[in-house]
Amino acid sequence: MICGKLWSTMQQQLRHFRVTVIGAAGGIGQPLSLLMKNNKLVTELVLHDVANVAGVAADLSHVATKVHVKSYTGASQMNDAVKCADLVIITAGVARKPGMTREQLFEVNANVVSGAIKAIAEHASYALIAIVTNPVNAIVPMAAEFLKKEDLFDPRRLFGVTTLDLVRAETFLGDFMNVDPRKVSVPVIGGHAGDTILPIISQCKPKFNDDQECREALVKRIQMGGDEVVKAKEGKGSATLSMAFASARFANALLLGLKGRKAPIECAYVYSDVTEVSYFATPLSFGPRGIEKNHGLPPLDDYEQAGLEKALKGLQQSIENGINFAQCH
Repeated sequence: MICGKLWSTMQQQLRHFRVTVIGAAGGIGQPLSLLMKNNKLVTELVLHDVANVAGVAADLSHVATKVHVKSYTGASQMNDAVKCADLVIITAGVARKPGMTREQLFEVNANVVSGAIKAIAEHASYALIAIVTNPVNAIVPMAAEFLKKEDLFDPRRLFGVTTLDLVRAETFLGDFMNVDPRKVSVPVIGGHAGDTILPIISQCKPKFNDDQECREALVKRIQMGGDEVVKAKEGKGSATLSMAFASARFANALLLGLKGRKAPIECAYVYSDVTEVSYFATPLSFGPRGIEKNHGLPPLDDYEQAGLEKALKGLQQSIENGINFAQCH
């Protein structure tokens, strides 16, 4: 079996990729896997979960695309699932329930993700890693620490997927301005929880021209969009379909970059020196090695600058929680 750098180089030349979805039988994993099955940049789609994944793979194998589907089950088959992957998307873990804090969620999901990261370090060290599992603000720094222990951390290749915040911003602003959301562009920086989510509406295209009260209401709705879905589902789920859509959009940008084609700029939560905290979401460009350029902070007005200062405080605590977990395990 050809692995590592040689495999990655061959895949780029052949211009098709092996993508692994961890947590593929879950609420996000299933629709995400369907979307990846329909992605023309994917040649092989590998599904992994602790149970019920063989049925998902069988179902997807009937979808009329050229993508070949494989499935693996349980911890004993994790290594085979990630082996030689070009992109690993981690969705595994429990969904947030009503009244559940993100700190409580972290305690549960950190153990799930850490197992996947250790397998990737050993069997797919050149893969791009896209983490969907919440809380992203703490899980990504934790993952980086585990990779550092193996001397395999590459800041260009590890991502916290915050695309859902952009999708919500585009949708809510588009609806408010009576514009097709697909024609709305607005950077969303910071993190992926509550006040750490910073929609930079001053840079929205087309321009947002309403009053400050309306802007603040839209910012709050974007920040709390996850709670809106959890409440609407009456405790029986969280944002799964919209998260799958957002994750597939982000994955496509990464794959376009790997292929050497022009990829859309997307925001993601990554290792960063843009602010005083070591992980922060900003607009990124992608290439064959992952991040090609971090575009840094967009211009901020006074309201957004105040939001940034508030976000940094929340992010610092989450980052410390993630690092501390890795150092103790």
